[in-house]
Amino acid sequence: MAYADANGVHTYYEESGAGEPLLLMHGGFGTADDFQGGLAALSDTYRVLVPERRGHGRTADVEGPYALETLALDTAAFVEEVAGGPVRIAAYSHGAMVALTLAVLRPDLVSRLVLISGVFHHSALLSKPGPEGELPEMVAGPYAALSPDGPDHIRVVLRKVAESMAVEPAMESADLAGVRAPTLVMVGDDDIVPVEHAVAAYRGLPSAELAVVPHASHALLWERPEECASHVRRFLAGDGPPTFMPVRRGA
Repeated sequence: MAYADANGVHTYYEESGAGEPLLLMHGGFGTADDFQGGLAALSDTYRVLVPERRGHGRTADVEGPYALETLALDTAAFVEEVAGGPVRIAAYSHGAMVALTLAVLRPDLVSRLVLISGVFHHSALLSKPGPEGELPEMVAGPYAALSPDGPDHIRVVLRKVAESMAVEPAMESADLAGVRAPTLVMVGDDDIVPVEHAVAAYRGLPSAELAVVPHASHALLWERPEECASHVRRFLAGDGPPTFMPVRRGA
């Protein structure tokens, strides 16, 4: 448990394991705790870094909206400060949108990328948070327990997240084509991110793989933690078995 000053944000993060750095990025209203029992197990191979974004978990909020570019620059500053160079990234939901933005803006900092239940265009989401919506206790409770801003500030965070997700990300095929890092696109088969959108991301990214987790929703990291971790572990290692009849990767 530590803090790093990154882009003006006093960022709380957790670190475990040793080896090449792996950045885990939580979803909207999430915390570092979201990866326990699943992707956190990758600390047996990697130096796992799990920062909590501005206004989330134990990281205090700062003035300004949650534009994806701003959050990506926060992440870039954190990576440079704590990792000192390019990292592997596995990112979930809203965190995946931040990670994809980072991969476009700062490709020098992303060596491999896992996008779990994220979108490249906001219009694909089947459900979005509303600025005046109600938050379930499973979200409001941990926020109240951890936030240095106090429990009532969650309404501010909700508004900022909702305003961002109403208009972004708004990437086109040309944006995806500019991502240099090999990328794994992962989605639940009954996700709020349609499988068709995940396929479009897979086809639009120059070097991509696709994993559709069966019998899983947007909460696939909690529903199928071992299966998700297995997919991520194999991809990050970059040593999957050869395929015998490749088409897209046949060349």
